[in-house]
Amino acid sequence: MNDAFKPPKGLASLERFDLLPLLRDGVQVRYEGSIDKQGFNADWDWLLYKDRDEYVIFDVDGPGCIYNFVQHRYPDSPEPTFRFYFDGESAPRFELKHSEFGTKAPFVQPLADAYLGPEEGGRGPIRVVRSFVPMPYARSCKITTDIRLKGANKGDGGWGHVVYHSYAEADEELATFTGNESYERVLELWSRVGEDPKPDIPSDATVRRELSIPPGGSTVVFEAQGAGCLVSMLAETAGIGANDLWIRATWDRHDKPDVESPLGAFFGNELGFNAIGVLSHGTRADGISYNYFSMPYWRGALVELVNKSEKTVRVPRWEIRCATDKATLARYPEDRTGYFRSSSYRRSEATLGEDAVIGRIEGRGHMVAAQVTAFARKPGIVSCEGDVRVYIDGIATPQIESDGSESYVCYGWGFPTPPQTNPSSGYDGLPDNPWSMVRLCAGDCYPFREGLVFGIESGDYNNQYLRHSGILFYYGVDAPGMRITDWLDIGDRGSEEAHGYASAGGRGSYTVESGYEDGTQRLLKDMGRETEGWSEFTVAIDPRNAGVRLRRRSDQVTGRQRAHVYVDGERVEARSWYFADRNPYKRWLEDEFEIPAKYTAGKTDITVRLVFEQEGENRAWNEFYYWIYSLV
Repeated sequence: MNDAFKPPKGLASLERFDLLPLLRDGVQVRYEGSIDKQGFNADWDWLLYKDRDEYVIFDVDGPGCIYNFVQHRYPDSPEPTFRFYFDGESAPRFELKHSEFGTKAPFVQPLADAYLGPEEGGRGPIRVVRSFVPMPYARSCKITTDIRLKGANKGDGGWGHVVYHSYAEADEELATFTGNESYERVLELWSRVGEDPKPDIPSDATVRRELSIPPGGSTVVFEAQGAGCLVSMLAETAGIGANDLWIRATWDRHDKPDVESPLGAFFGNELGFNAIGVLSHGTRADGISYNYFSMPYWRGALVELVNKSEKTVRVPRWEIRCATDKATLARYPEDRTGYFRSSSYRRSEATLGEDAVIGRIEGRGHMVAAQVTAFARKPGIVSCEGDVRVYIDGIATPQIESDGSESYVCYGWGFPTPPQTNPSSGYDGLPDNPWSMVRLCAGDCYPFREGLVFGIESGDYNNQYLRHSGILFYYGVDAPGMRITDWLDIGDRGSEEAHGYASAGGRGSYTVESGYEDGTQRLLKDMGRETEGWSEFTVAIDPRNAGVRLRRRSDQVTGRQRAHVYVDGERVEARSWYFADRNPYKRWLEDEFEIPAKYTAGKTDITVRLVFEQEGENRAWNEFYYWIYSLV
């Protein structure tokens, strides 16, 4: 595959913003962090397990890349030192103190820095450190601290998360992080927020200086036939209500618009109180709003502005730049590129007792940005404690979950000091209420093959009245990238016999009635099995598959479940099936294992053997249900 057509990973994913539209096959996004296991707001105990004199806060097997690291502490708490172990090494390859974020290479501004918050009832000023430094690894990664991040009382340090990508196969071109990589290009790009972060692209400008759109009216600002790529949109938007004027974009004569968004959200700030901006979209200090997402098309494009207000809207200046040269279009082969799209805009409304759904996406692609706005009943109410939860491809366990809205955009302890912005996230509003947050997911985009649901709590545990609005931006195509081809109900005699289920070292069957980590009180009762040896079953797959994904329902009452995966007698080399976390309260877990196509291509069925390996206190591998998806 030509490098120009290959989706970048690691540091290259930040350097090549122009390649963001390329679809991410073999990549899944994951989150590990300090989430209250009972579903409330006690998100401070960040610990997987203790290893000798260190506290492990992140532990994964298989190739991947960390893209976002955040940790919060009070200034009078002991200072943690984070140690990064890669590829099974017994000694840490890199160490980083809390106070070194922003100054110790390569964790320097603006790729890494610290946010200093308010006094917080005399306990502050609070300090939140964050990093967007890519840290790839070929085989595994473990992060430890020298103190326990419990964080419940004055003097404690806690709260935090890691967002990372998991790769189905190792990439020989992606070397494990050393800390000595060359970051000059990314640092230069990230220091120029408001300018186009893409490499120089020959483009023509369509400039319209005086647009006047009557109430309920619309105007075409760009129309083209054939192939091209919109590379930027700039506008003067001062005085225009954030939801008065909408942008509507349709690519390749699709039946419905690909993008339909209020102009405020399209330019990164739904409230519009202050000029904030991230690398991809926002408003500069000079009042110019910008959007630099690449928007390729192959048969035509139509971009309109629609006035949904009751007054005439005037736009002093509107500019679109479009590239049609062969070198630019060669970066976006149609069969491996997504259309730039938006989810349906969620208008401001309350959802009582369950997560507010900001956006639902169907098809195949990857989410690249989210905009969420919230209003409480009264001014000054802390209204951002709700966790963000993102479900991918119908899985019941959130793959992204934040310890509060503010932590999702890498700040902390509320939104008390707006406006705040860094190259990948920011927020606007009034102190605590209302607020509007924007998150760019460039390196850490959220790939999906069937769809994605992005939700957010109202308050600590959906116990607050909040009106949420928002929208998601993504690259995608309509056709799904996987389909279910079989399923196995462990404990059901007929299902087990139909799939030739067998096991050795079994500890018998047992029944669990519990819930998922989905913010609800819904309970599910199911029977499954435990084994100290191995289990085996045969399942149907599509012979045209591009790999197979196994999804398992399991009991996560204890952590560090590990099994080696064999397909037709051949061990999958890239990783073991390993999950380090636990939850004794919300016991149901759905996690996945992706089998590369070299083990499955051309086959109509495969025999899977899972061989348990003990890790820590966990004494068995448990299984309740398997779903088998063929990747297409």
